[in-house]
Amino acid sequence: MRHDIRPNERAYSTKEVAEEVGIATPTVRKYGQILERNGYEFFKEGDRRIFVQSDIDALIAIRDTAQPKDDTAKELVEQQQERLSSTETTSVAAPDTYDTALQDSAKLHEFLKFLSSELAASREMNAQLSNDITQLKTTVSRLQQDHHVISAGVGNMAQKTNTKIDKLTARQEAQYEELLEQEKLKSDMLQQELQAMREEQKREWQSQNEFNKRLEGKVKNSKGTWDWLRSLFSK
Repeated sequence: MRHDIRPNERAYSTKEVAEEVGIATPTVRKYGQILERNGYEFFKEGDRRIFVQSDIDALIAIRDTAQPKDDTAKELVEQQQERLSSTETTSVAAPDTYDTALQDSAKLHEFLKFLSSELAASREMNAQLSNDITQLKTTVSRLQQDHHVISAGVGNMAQKTNTKIDKLTARQEAQYEELLEQEKLKSDMLQQELQAMREEQKREWQSQNEFNKRLEGKVKNSKGTWDWLRSLFSK
């Protein structure tokens, strides 16, 4: 268990550490998790970390490292273990320290100041979490609205496209029927003209036959007259 805190050493909240190190509050938590999973120990009050100067130095080392952060964290853990093995046992909130703090007004003031700072940090964290949750809900609601708008837009576009296709199909069918009707009329007219030509040709043939018959009759009659005249002269 960690016991390297010095008497009257200042404790820092997460927000104060973030300002001291120059990183965001979530980054402080992220670096703290990297250190802890490699064996680093923080002073804790429940699940909340309490930072001292050595912890701030460790976070700065994690921030500035050029090698993988887990490798740097392992080195910091080794340094912490060496430091713990060479220091006397001291507890952040040991009963004797607490009693001494109550007897010393300066220590009591520092202790109350620390509690006030941690309470303010806790309230700020809760407010930040509440704000984050509100923003998340707003984002989710906006995404749902965007999804609804996109879905409605896609549906409307599909409906319009289907309507256009139906109109084009109906127009093409009407044009096809109109062309078919025109071709049918042309075919009927051609058939009528062909029939008229046939009838005209038939009439011409009949007229030619009648003319030929009349001509043949006249020729025959004319031949009989010439034969009678020759018979008279031959006697």
